[in-house]
Amino acid sequence: MAQLIGGIEGGSTNSHVVIMDTKGNIIGAARGPGSNHFQLGIAACCTRIVELTDLAKKDAGLGTDTCLKALGLGLSGCETEESKKQIHDQLKNDYPRLADNIVIGSDADGSVATTSNEGAAVCISGTGSNTLVINPDGSRAQCGGWGHMLGDEGSAYNIAYLAIKYCFDDKDDFEKAPFPIDRVWDLIQQHFEIETQPDLLSHFYSTFDKAAIASLCKKLAVLAKTGDRLAQAIFHQAGTSLAKGIAAVYKKAAPELTERQGGLHVLCVGSVWNSWDLLLPGFVSYVKEKSSISKLSLMRLTVDPGVGAAYMAADKLGLHIERDYSKNYDVFYSYCRV
Repeated sequence: MAQLIGGIEGGSTNSHVVIMDTKGNIIGAARGPGSNHFQLGIAACCTRIVELTDLAKKDAGLGTDTCLKALGLGLSGCETEESKKQIHDQLKNDYPRLADNIVIGSDADGSVATTSNEGAAVCISGTGSNTLVINPDGSRAQCGGWGHMLGDEGSAYNIAYLAIKYCFDDKDDFEKAPFPIDRVWDLIQQHFEIETQPDLLSHFYSTFDKAAIASLCKKLAVLAKTGDRLAQAIFHQAGTSLAKGIAAVYKKAAPELTERQGGLHVLCVGSVWNSWDLLLPGFVSYVKEKSSISKLSLMRLTVDPGVGAAYMAADKLGLHIERDYSKNYDVFYSYCRV
């Protein structure tokens, strides 16, 4: 059988898996729920990885007992060597037919690998947020990625949180929101099916579900596009936060990355980037007025996110996959300081 390499991009809410041959063709693919081990636990995370891989094997016409040559895992929450080792060891011990070799990195690692194996940057803004640059020498700098308790600025969760916090502070007469809260509060009530502020407490404490709270973001984007000034201000703030993260890692990016054609290439991953028109004013204002960025290119993927995780595994193990990075992304925004 031809050498087959799998890749999984696992976020907090969604996961994508592909199986590729050495020609770079995707022969099988599948999608499923999130695979963040902090949310699921190590055992459940491993079970989900196997279930997703089995779905992709079936899509490729393979038996689930087919052992892949390698499997790359780019998983949300896998920033430490300890967590990587725990997942690796449990998969190898409990599912020996999954793959001969397993390579694990964060979801940001997998995303960067989609665009280059010589360094690049990624800014993730989905349920959570994280910004990372990997230099050609392998050194790296990260800003964010610490979860909703310590970070996630510019993410869908943070956008939803800000909307709720503005409304609570305004209704409490603690601090007036910068614009009227009426339409945003109506939207919050509808989304969570509540009437009063206390009704919302269970959603943040006893039955906390980060993804469910973050899903309010999509509705806030619709509201912002109808002209609601508070919703627009929240997305302006999110755009500023994403620019801050990129500006932070830009300072630590190698000259080979910042001085290339188009400046630093930043892959933008996650559903919040679908609202770029709402993020743009805050993003551009910060880059122009408060950052040291000279040139910048923002890119979006044109291939399945799991492709980067497969590349990551192949490069780590010295395996061959044919690839043309330029076909994996489009540039949707360019900046050059004059």
